Amino acid sequence: MISFTLNGAAVSVDLPPATPLLHVLRDRFGLMGGKEGCGEGECGACSVLIDDNLHTSCIYPLGNVSGKRVLTIEGFKGSPQFQCIDAAFAQCGSVQCGFCTPGMILATQALLLKNPSPSVEEAREALSGNLCRCTGYNMIVEAVLLAAKNGGGLW
Repeated sequence: MISFTLNGAAVSVDLPPATPLLHVLRDRFGLMGGKEGCGEGECGACSVLIDDNLHTSCIYPLGNVSGKRVLTIEGFKGSPQFQCIDAAFAQCGSVQCGFCTPGMILATQALLLKNPSPSVEEAREALSGNLCRCTGYNMIVEAVLLAAKNGGGLW
């Protein structure tokens, strides 16, 4: 039995420890915000926060979340930080097709938790693990910087 905190609630699952976390989140808990893009941890579409650090859940073994806090886009959605990031993404026109957006938003949260006033270069680095095939990253980087500016005190 593997126990962890999922979006603020204590949960336990009885599955093999090597089961990819993404599969558990989608199949066991019905959390569809994370997507399986590449299945190799390269595209970031499956990103989640584990103890406030960004991870690709498609290659993260379930056994490694034992005793940890997992936050998905669904769990993050009701927070003031999400509202600030969401508004910044909308204002900057940074919302793409929706496949990579949840991972981009969680990458932004992970960055701002560590650095509430990032530079352009730091924002680009923080987003580098999330691939978007829709367009470039300039509007997304602008949104990260706008969220940092507008969210004074949230992070």
